[in-house]
Amino acid sequence: MHLSYAQNLEDYHLNLVLGDIADGTYVDVGGGHPVADNVSFYFYLKGWRGLVVEPQLALARAYAGVRPRDQVVSCLAGRNDGSVDFHIVDGLHGLSSAVKANADSARQYGAGYTTEQRAVKRLSRLIDEAALGQIDFLKIDVEGAEPDVLAGLDFARHRPKVVLVEAINPNVADGDWAKWEPTLTAAGYTFVFFDNLNRFYVANEHAALRAKFPAAPTPWHDVGHLWNAGRVLDKPAHPDHVLGQTLAAGLMASLPVLPPSLVAQLLEAGLAAGKQTLTPGIAEALIGSAEWPGAPTPTPSSVAALADTDRLRSALGRIACMYDGGHLQT
Repeated sequence: MHLSYAQNLEDYHLNLVLGDIADGTYVDVGGGHPVADNVSFYFYLKGWRGLVVEPQLALARAYAGVRPRDQVVSCLAGRNDGSVDFHIVDGLHGLSSAVKANADSARQYGAGYTTEQRAVKRLSRLIDEAALGQIDFLKIDVEGAEPDVLAGLDFARHRPKVVLVEAINPNVADGDWAKWEPTLTAAGYTFVFFDNLNRFYVANEHAALRAKFPAAPTPWHDVGHLWNAGRVLDKPAHPDHVLGQTLAAGLMASLPVLPPSLVAQLLEAGLAAGKQTLTPGIAEALIGSAEWPGAPTPTPSSVAALADTDRLRSALGRIACMYDGGHLQT
């Protein structure tokens, strides 16, 4: 394994134990982003597939374009079917939680949150609906709701070989696995490994797997990590640098023929990525600083209106002409 995608090398450690399985199955509860800080993505690349449970709609929708073999459900896994308040933390999606106190703790980072009613299903029901057979690993990262997730799993019918559960809440000093570990041990699972963030358990009927875990967590710098690659256009060492450059050039060349609605969508995404909203000052900056000899025009108050102005269209043309053959570059 040359590149880890997970937050704490979880995929590297799992690969030491399960890496000889070519066509495995995972259940990823609290999947998060389909690539960034994702425990199951490396195994998807190996040819595995599985069930991803991710209650944040924007993250869940992102899987379709990257991981089409996976079954993705945007709900929570809990002890009973129903609904619950889910607290979505602004900008720090990894801290979103059904536990209000955990969402409140994000304020120490300057982040607020919004609350939505989200559906809850028992994990065994979700596994049945996905028609999964043998599960090679179950990963749970749900910011304080671990007892509820495990309570909704019928271990008599669904027995992952390995279970890893985030055991350290990043916002408190101590771990809280005492709240949920007895459920696993009573179900016939033995604790085998702690990576300083997650606790790993092996089903007793797969006891031979215990010997494959390392004696201690692998040092972070012993494995490549996607986070270190940086943004694709900025870093020639990024594994997808050439593709990124080519796509960027293609986008720049195509700007004048894009529908205004798509231009507006791109602008909205760019503003969101920069944690900005469309203020008059930002609108003027987006229009650009080139001379405008036409009649004065009011500053658009929405991104959709901005994308449908002659000033914005002219800016797209100025950008594109350096990519589409209008000005030949030497």
